Amino acid sequence: MDINLNGATVFAHTGGNPFDPAQPVLVLIHGAGTDHTFWGLQTRYFAHHGYSVLAVDLPGHGRSDGPALGTIDAIADWLWQVLDAVGAKRATLAGHSMGSLIALAAGAKQPENTDALVLVGTAERVAVHEDLLAAAADNDPRAFDMITDWGFGKPSHLGGHQAPGLWMLGGGRALLSAGTEGVLSSDLAACDAYQGAIEAAGEITCPVLFLSGAGDRMTPPKMTKALVDMLDHVESEILPGTGHMIMVERPNETIDVIDGFLRRMRA
Repeated sequence: MDINLNGATVFAHTGGNPFDPAQPVLVLIHGAGTDHTFWGLQTRYFAHHGYSVLAVDLPGHGRSDGPALGTIDAIADWLWQVLDAVGAKRATLAGHSMGSLIALAAGAKQPENTDALVLVGTAERVAVHEDLLAAAADNDPRAFDMITDWGFGKPSHLGGHQAPGLWMLGGGRALLSAGTEGVLSSDLAACDAYQGAIEAAGEITCPVLFLSGAGDRMTPPKMTKALVDMLDHVESEILPGTGHMIMVERPNETIDVIDGFLRRMRA
């Protein structure tokens, strides 16, 4: 689905069903240097189970026009502009890694229009290692290797994708390397600079789900504690046998956890 926003094209995958803003809206937000395909299986599932889904490509990513936006708050503002452009007044916001910070910031900007938050692979502070920042700034392909090595859990380094024949590390690296030059660096710098998560959590009034990987070396589950403590309506789930790339490493379990949370929220 192509969305016109101030003359620029924004792409959002709708999971095979036409987008209908009159239905409950679920927005899926990808992480640094990736695109909507990282939410591929979840997009299709929720589009056929009661939601109008927008798995967006952020500016400069995937099939959306650039340039990339340089701060988490700027992307959060952009997200509400996209929802306004498609006629959606309310939404559940789900984000992975950088996308989780965007979802949190967006929810804090319009808490009255946010039905729920799903924060996957998040932390109160997503500090990025200086070596990774430097490699990305230099457009050094080693940045892709660092992310895939650190991001995927140890079991995923040996295979084990739930769809036979797919190579998780190779696929992840290919997606990162296909991005427009400078976008990954911009994303990582935005994550590293963002220090507003605790303040944003204080503005949230909707139910929140934290979904973490037990073997996540980039945003370990313990790094959600300060955010959890700020919230009144919160659930936390830690999936075993997975690292930071939770939706790819454990797609079916990710669907089950999110679906259960959304069903309880709507009951």
